[in-house]
Amino acid sequence: MESEKKSSSVSDVGAWAMNVVSSVGIIMANKQLMSSSGYAFSFATTLTGFHFAVTALVGLVSNATGFSVSKHVPFWELFWFSIVANMSITGMNFSLMLNSVGFYQISKLSMIPVVCVMEWILHSKQYSREVKMAVVVVVLGVGVCTVTDVKVNVKGFVCACVAVLSTSLQQITIGSLQKKYSIGSFELLSKTAPIQAMSLLILGPFVDYFLSGKFVTNYKMSTGAILFILLSCSLAVFCNMSQYLCIGRFSAVSFQVLGHMKTVCVLTLGWLLFDSELTFKNIMGMFLAVLGMVIYSWAVESEKHSNNKTLPHTKNSLTEEEIRLLKEGVETGPVKDVELGGKTREFVRRPYTSILEIYSPEVSGFLGKSGPTRLISDADKSLFNTKEEY
Repeated sequence: MESEKKSSSVSDVGAWAMNVVSSVGIIMANKQLMSSSGYAFSFATTLTGFHFAVTALVGLVSNATGFSVSKHVPFWELFWFSIVANMSITGMNFSLMLNSVGFYQISKLSMIPVVCVMEWILHSKQYSREVKMAVVVVVLGVGVCTVTDVKVNVKGFVCACVAVLSTSLQQITIGSLQKKYSIGSFELLSKTAPIQAMSLLILGPFVDYFLSGKFVTNYKMSTGAILFILLSCSLAVFCNMSQYLCIGRFSAVSFQVLGHMKTVCVLTLGWLLFDSELTFKNIMGMFLAVLGMVIYSWAVESEKHSNNKTLPHTKNSLTEEEIRLLKEGVETGPVKDVELGGKTREFVRRPYTSILEIYSPEVSGFLGKSGPTRLISDADKSLFNTKEEY
């Protein structure tokens, strides 16, 4: 039991590490690819289409080689999810274009409380006071270190609202679909990626033309640009996969809260690699954000422990005396015949069901694997002495 917990903790840390490293890596690669001082590839939506195309290809190869197993998910759910996810991507790009950087950061920070409210509405999820306090600390910390000038306009505000709502709904839906269809994170990603890739590659160039006034077909590719596009696509596979993995293992709120560690890493690496300014205000904000993440992790763990303590302790084993009493009760209990499809079968009367339900693991070996209320087979008839006709 202890080794299983340790293995699960290692897997959790690995999932978060993959997400943070791949996300920070893709931001740095895209900064070099899209900045005017780099390769000036200013087609963000089309680039995202490339990301999902490579992810879909990896998923196809994985399914073909048997590395992953494809499970059925209704197409309409995948299609609806893809629409929401693409609205998130497009909305974020428009929000960044129409709003100031400060308001764009505020809109991203608002996703945490929005996800909390949406999970409360959709899934009736409740949050402890400690979790709420930690969320406030994280939002304040990231706000202090990232928000500078704040300018708002009507178009930009509408785009920001669409982006925040669609992104929050997308992240909640990832976890819901995995639980609903018992599907793994990578299997779900390999099903949604082709739809997103196709739609973004068709619509992306027109969205980018509206944003930048240039068509991607007019861009002059260079060897360096191609290499960085390939690097960005490779990192996107790990980024997308780890996002689905983290939300599946934890929750959309946890993904948002602990995901702001990426913001802290980006600011630090920007200062180390790109000579970005790092002020005392940035440092204090990062410290506050990290403190909030620590408080959040502690609050979630405390909530888990308190829930485990309140769970009733159920008995999972039988003593020899209890098994003997159970057998005596079943042997002396009346049995009825019922007519099913023209054939007569026997089953145990309901008064004994409560005993059988309590001790279902051991009793399944005594009365058969189908559980306490299953029909008794011919092989089991020898256990019963009495029979009631009707």
